Amino acid sequence: MCGLKLQRLGIIMEPESGNPMEEEGVLNPAAVRGPDGELYLFPRIVAKGNYSRIGISRVKFNKSGDPVGVERLGIALEPEADYELRPNGGGCEDPRITYMERLQCYLMTYTAHSPIGPRIALAMSDDLFHWKRLGLATFGMYDDIDFVHVDNKDASLFPVAIPNHDGKMQMAILHRPLFPDTRPEETVRLAKKRLLDLDHESIWISYCPVSLEGFKPNKLGLFNSHHRLATPVSPWERLKIGGGTPPILTNHGWLIIYHGVSDLAKKNENPQFCYSAGVMILSEKHPREILYRSDTPVLTPELLSERSGIIDNVVFPTGIDRRDDLGQPNRFDVYYGMADSRIGVARLDLPDVLPAKAVADPPKDKV
Repeated sequence: MCGLKLQRLGIIMEPESGNPMEEEGVLNPAAVRGPDGELYLFPRIVAKGNYSRIGISRVKFNKSGDPVGVERLGIALEPEADYELRPNGGGCEDPRITYMERLQCYLMTYTAHSPIGPRIALAMSDDLFHWKRLGLATFGMYDDIDFVHVDNKDASLFPVAIPNHDGKMQMAILHRPLFPDTRPEETVRLAKKRLLDLDHESIWISYCPVSLEGFKPNKLGLFNSHHRLATPVSPWERLKIGGGTPPILTNHGWLIIYHGVSDLAKKNENPQFCYSAGVMILSEKHPREILYRSDTPVLTPELLSERSGIIDNVVFPTGIDRRDDLGQPNRFDVYYGMADSRIGVARLDLPDVLPAKAVADPPKDKV
């Protein structure tokens, strides 16, 4: 086997005709099993003017166990808090949901489209239908790196405490701060053979010293310990690397489906971007260590529904479901945004032995 690949299962959700809340797309859902064992999606649903809410849908399966559609159940979150509102709109976007075992509750990370830009916000729920906001994630400084005053998004939590650099067991979040000059529209202007800013172009793990012994927090503490996890190393992610699905434990370690951005051949003066998905597996005991990282994408825009939409040429993984319900713990269904317009699902089957070829990390100085 030369590498891992995702097998498309089809489109799972599209904008509902005549529904003004979905006029500009349904995309980038969280996926999580509820207390009843059912699978729920939490899509970003976009109204006119890029006004985003987070919906709730129950996934429907066929007799073979493949997802084939959804039943809409309502709204989980819509812009209400001051950090979700702007003068001309607002947004609750791109959720990820993790069941925290020791807290015995669900924690959602999502992008709040605040007056000062996108920020990571959090909410918690016991049943997936009633959500309590916990406010914005807060970050401490790291050397001279300012995590506080920059845009940030695409965050997800580990479901259990993991060791930080000192070996202390803490809550941990994956995130990719959007430091100045690190967006694709900015990095595309740079030479293909360029020096990477390793600290500012990376996915980070940050740690919060909060007890995970069953209490329900009103607000999470400060993420004050940080580790640079992964930086662009391959051509398909040369413009930007960012988060994707929440970490999920496999027999190989922590599995993450992440995204990378590259540029396409120009048809005019404006750059055209391609969002693809890759696989990363982290050590179970020491998640700061990357055990495997795909050197080529496991999913890239190929279908018309992935190449044409609100934003063309985008596959964007955000939700993942391990198919324990089918007795197939090595099967993972990945839910992803298609051209920022609709939602697809694809299947990943992890082999007993990972492919030998993988990208080394940390990266070299050039890409």
